[in-house]
Amino acid sequence: MPLHEGLADYALISAFKDSRFRKIDKNELETLECAVSLLTDFESAESYLDWTIGVHGIYITFPHPSLTSQSSSSEESSPFSSSGSLTQVLSKQSFSATYLPDVIPEQGWDKIEAVDSAIHKAGWKGRITEDLRRSVKLRRYQSSKCEVGWADYIQWRKEQEEQG
Repeated sequence: MPLHEGLADYALISAFKDSRFRKIDKNELETLECAVSLLTDFESAESYLDWTIGVHGIYITFPHPSLTSQSSSSEESSPFSSSGSLTQVLSKQSFSATYLPDVIPEQGWDKIEAVDSAIHKAGWKGRITEDLRRSVKLRRYQSSKCEVGWADYIQWRKEQEEQG
């Protein structure tokens, strides 16, 4: 997606369709700041610990933990057994979550705390074990961030009006 289209689309989505945030009151406008993070340099990590706090953001994916703890069986499941269909349903379930590079130092987390938090953010409600952490596929990335405040916006609007 071209950057200018993505920025326009996601600005509207976050402003009007993101249920995590309440509506902004008119009297709050002058105190607002807007930040955009452009995510760059995506790399597959060697392990869930192969990234640097304050430099990298993390994007994790992992399969349902019951799939990672299953030992392979040479017996085929009976078509009448429920375990075969349960495995099929679980195999389609995977989890994912991300944290931008600045979130982890802001929270004061170490790497394990950040990964564990991301696992919960992804929707996993169970206990986090070392086996679960090892099943995580982690992609690290960096970002370039731009921030503007109300005064910057007013100045930009004036310049746009002058240019006609």
